[in-house]
Amino acid sequence: MTQQLVRSTALYGAVILGLGSIVGTGAFVSIGFGYALAGEWLLYAIFLAAFVALCNGLSSAQLAAVHPVSGGTYEYGYTFLNHDLGFVAGWFFIAAKSASAAAAALASAWMMNQYLNWPEWTVTAIAIGFILFLTVLVLAGLRRSNQVNALLVGLAIASLIVFVVWSAQAPRSTAFVRDTAAFSVRDFLAAAGLLFVAYTGYGRIATMGEEVQEPRRVIPRAIIATMVVVTVLYGAVAWALMQRNPLFIGEDFILTQLMAPGLARDFVFIGAILAMLGVTLNLILGVSRVVLAMARRGDLPHGWATLNSTRTSAPKATWITAIVMIAIAAFGGVRLAWTFSAFTVLIYYSITNLAALKVQPEQRFIAKTWSLLGLIGCVSLAVMLHVGTVFIGLLFLVLGLAWHRYRYRALRT
Repeated sequence: MTQQLVRSTALYGAVILGLGSIVGTGAFVSIGFGYALAGEWLLYAIFLAAFVALCNGLSSAQLAAVHPVSGGTYEYGYTFLNHDLGFVAGWFFIAAKSASAAAAALASAWMMNQYLNWPEWTVTAIAIGFILFLTVLVLAGLRRSNQVNALLVGLAIASLIVFVVWSAQAPRSTAFVRDTAAFSVRDFLAAAGLLFVAYTGYGRIATMGEEVQEPRRVIPRAIIATMVVVTVLYGAVAWALMQRNPLFIGEDFILTQLMAPGLARDFVFIGAILAMLGVTLNLILGVSRVVLAMARRGDLPHGWATLNSTRTSAPKATWITAIVMIAIAAFGGVRLAWTFSAFTVLIYYSITNLAALKVQPEQRFIAKTWSLLGLIGCVSLAVMLHVGTVFIGLLFLVLGLAWHRYRYRALRT
């Protein structure tokens, strides 16, 4: 009999996990990238991303309520669609969230090095060290990780509030001005696609359906609460960035010196570092649960599905997750990792919406319209991303399906 994880997380813990997976790179990196494309339309791009994320969040809540197991859309794809789409969901989730985690770790390391002033190559080494440390923390059990996560979320939100208040009091900066006449609809939609990644931490709640108490009640409420809090927070931060320019912007993660040196600036920087470490922590948790689910089914080696003696963590799945994130951090940059994450996660949630459309009428508590709008939104934003990223994503899809077909035949012979 397959061992099941202990249901140890209530509503508050689920919301904190959702916020911890969002508040970090979403506020300190993604909004900057979105501004680089959308400029003065940034707030509208955020609202569009929020609407698509809300549709997907409702679909995720619907699916998690009727099928509360670890694995998220990977499991939903198998249950409501077919084995190919189920595998693609798991394959793309691992890629998307590993890339996001690597981007968060690199961003944290880069910011820390602003104080350490070590050689540039050490940024990657610091990021790898962060991933290893957080992996050990995850292996200590979900409850202990929740305690640390709550502290990181609190500090992150506090630092963003300081930044917003400071921006309201400071004169508007003219150091960085975009030519709004050069903007296009494609730029705007591409910005929304990059910003969409900043909302997808709610999926972390769905992937832990096996660990949540009363999943049918807790998961939908946790997702909706997380979305409301994050949208308000992002709106405030976006307004602040319009006053004082983005914290991060440019091709290779360039820091714009917004605040004069002092206690407020240091607090914002420290809050940003800790928030992004919190994102990495939550993504290690979420991705390892999908690796666990895929190993249980045989899409990945069965040995990776082993739990510890207390059934609070999956050591092998967690270490495999860490290795993938370390590899991306070692060979990729923040912007590349974030863009690749955007494409793969949009395809992942396209499958989520397809699966939600298959839920039986007697089990539904949301209208199919939400899932249909989410599907249209995800596909539309995905194709508007950088052409090179779309090509790499499609190549990754083909390679994944080839591997899956090989494993699928091998397990049935």
